[in-house]
Amino acid sequence: MNEMMQAKYDAAAKQMQKVLDHLQSEFGSIRAGRANPAVLDKIPVDYYGSPTPINQVAAVSVSEGRNLLITPWDPSMIRPISKAILASDLGINPTDDGKTIRLVFPQPTEDRRRELAKTVKKYGEEAKVAVRGARRDLMDAYKTMKKNSEITEDDLKSADKKVQTLTDRFIDEVDKLVADKEKEIMSI
Repeated sequence: MNEMMQAKYDAAAKQMQKVLDHLQSEFGSIRAGRANPAVLDKIPVDYYGSPTPINQVAAVSVSEGRNLLITPWDPSMIRPISKAILASDLGINPTDDGKTIRLVFPQPTEDRRRELAKTVKKYGEEAKVAVRGARRDLMDAYKTMKKNSEITEDDLKSADKKVQTLTDRFIDEVDKLVADKEKEIMSI
């Protein structure tokens, strides 16, 4: 594989890794009954006029299995943080004692767990589509190189096998992530 082909291959591998990283962050924001600070990552709080993630204005920690403890660095932020959590689609009512905010995550019902499992599968399918899209783009680039006589037919065939192996590796990783998250959701 020549340098130009290798550079395109590395770029595609990087793109596939980004898809995997994005999938992991999406899974982190799915509330599955356990307290996970990542569920707050997408909730902005009004911090002196600018929307700021909660983890940048407060310490967020897990206390016990189903409780999140939010300790703002500025005590005046208790009310705005509580408002932001209530306004979000998290579905949990925050309770505060004047110094900290506590979020208690209820055990999800069987129907809710099935719904979450469907969402996980949907995210997994979207990730697979993105990985296959990166593969298609890479192979199109190689075919263009072949058409322009920059590479030979043999180069194209060997590259196809190498790209398919890379794609299969990432698809397997997506399947593993989906299976692990489904297992986590469905366990009581």
